[in-house]
Amino acid sequence: MTENSSSSRGPDLGAGAIDTSTAHAARIYDYMIGGTTHFAADREASHAAAALLPGGHEAASAGLIANRAFLGRAVRHLAAEASIRQFLDIGTGIPTGDNVHEVAQGVAPESRIVYVDYDPIVLAHSHQLLTSSDEGETVYLQADLRDPRTILDQATATLDFTRPIALVLVAILHFFPDDENPYGIVTELLDALPPGSYMVLSHLASDIYDLDATYERLNQATQETFVLRSHSEVSRFFDGLEMVDPGVVLVDRWRPDPDHTPHDGMMLPLYGGVGRKP
Repeated sequence: MTENSSSSRGPDLGAGAIDTSTAHAARIYDYMIGGTTHFAADREASHAAAALLPGGHEAASAGLIANRAFLGRAVRHLAAEASIRQFLDIGTGIPTGDNVHEVAQGVAPESRIVYVDYDPIVLAHSHQLLTSSDEGETVYLQADLRDPRTILDQATATLDFTRPIALVLVAILHFFPDDENPYGIVTELLDALPPGSYMVLSHLASDIYDLDATYERLNQATQETFVLRSHSEVSRFFDGLEMVDPGVVLVDRWRPDPDHTPHDGMMLPLYGGVGRKP
């Protein structure tokens, strides 16, 4: 792997732009999946919220690890089975193992990936996302999902919008309340993609366990607001798409690897699915 340093885009933010005194969802996620980019406030908020969750911190971690594994399986499926060579990953989060470009280029080295996030801590670690195969390309854009037009305009420098693209929206839309029009944002993004494109999406579930107390605690402790949605509400994001089997299911049930050992305890529930634009 070689570093594609010319591909990085976005402002150069110093450490002062990152508030370590208040918990942050991306860093909590990183902590729960065994990462290293988190601070005391993130760990404290994680344990305080997980204490209200049946199954505790282990259940929360298991769900988020399953979500990350779902992302890997979905990208691998699209690269290997659907011959997708372009990926637009919005809400990338802090880099960890098996990032989208690593999975896609492991199947097809010529794959091109655009990562998008608005978080300065993700930008600070974005060099880890810019290691591309010689045949492909990876870039990082500092942009906000609330402004899809800017994302689309900037992504055209790397992606060919006349050829299929996989839109990746994994564990991001549950930070968007209905008054921020998340369904409209997804529609605008999909409308810009050509037929044969795909969307990979996952979202915290509201109708598996009662998680109100857990997320009320997180909403009080973090900079973000979590909005959980039901199966029907998550499925609505895929309106107009052809669903890839098995449809919208809990992430650990989406095409599990043959040697996968199911988690035998409670797990933080997220729905996930992959749809194709006809």
